[in-house]
Amino acid sequence: MSLLVLLFIVFLLLVSSLRIAQEYQRAIVFRLGRFTGTRGPGLYWLIPLLERQQTLDMRTKTVELEQQETITKDSVTIKVNAVLWFRVTNPADAVIKVADFNKAVYQLSVTALRNIIGQHQLDEVLKERGQINNALQQIVDTATETWGVKIELVEIKDVEIPESMQRAMAREAEAIREKRARIIKAEAELEASQKLTLGAQEMEKSPFSLELRRMQMLSEIGIDNNTTTVIMLPSDFSAAAKSFTQMVANQSAPPKE
Repeated sequence: MSLLVLLFIVFLLLVSSLRIAQEYQRAIVFRLGRFTGTRGPGLYWLIPLLERQQTLDMRTKTVELEQQETITKDSVTIKVNAVLWFRVTNPADAVIKVADFNKAVYQLSVTALRNIIGQHQLDEVLKERGQINNALQQIVDTATETWGVKIELVEIKDVEIPESMQRAMAREAEAIREKRARIIKAEAELEASQKLTLGAQEMEKSPFSLELRRMQMLSEIGIDNNTTTVIMLPSDFSAAAKSFTQMVANQSAPPKE
C-alpha cells in the first residue's frame, strides 16, 4: 500500500512538472540557479524541485513615452512625446543581462529622445521628423542589442510648442505666402507685357490686322449698352498725320553747319 502511495506521489510530481509554452512564448530555465537553456514553444518538462523557469513574451510590444519637456538647439522649450515598438530577440539575454528590460528600454528611450531633440533646431524637429525618428531608433537599438531586445520603430507622436512661438510662426507663414503671391503677380504682369509687346509688333507689320483689332474693340465697347461715343480714325489718317508732323519738325529744325 505504501508503494502505491509513493508511486502516486511521484506521478503527481511528474505531471506537475509538465509545462506548456505558447507559440509566442519562450521559457528561460534555471537549474540550481544556473541557466540551462531555453524551452518552448509547446510541451516541455522541468525537473521537480531542481529547475525553475521564467517565461517571456516574444511578440512586439508598444510603449508610449510620456511627454517630455526639453529645449531645442535654438533654445526653444517644447514638449514631445513618442511611441516605441520593440520585441525580445534573445530571451536569455533579456533575463540574465538586465534586471527589468521593459523598464530599461523605456528609460533609455526617454533619455535618448531628450538628447536628440536638444541636438536639432525647432524647424528641423517640425520638418525632418522622419530623420529624427530613424536616428533615435538607431541610438536606442544599439544600446539594447546587448540585452537581446530589438527596437523595430520609434515615432515622435506630437510636438507642442509655446503659444508665442505659434503666433510668430503664423506671422512668418503669412509673410511667406504674401511674398509668393506678389512674385506670382509680378511674373504674370511681366508675361502679359511681353505678350502685348509681341502683339503690337505683329499688328505694326500688318495694318489690316490693326484695323481688325480696332473693329473688335468697337464691338466690345457696344456690348454693355453704354452711352460712350467713340470716334475712330482710319489708320491711314493716323499714319499720314504722323508723317506730316515729322516733316514739319524736320523743316523747322536749324540747318546743320
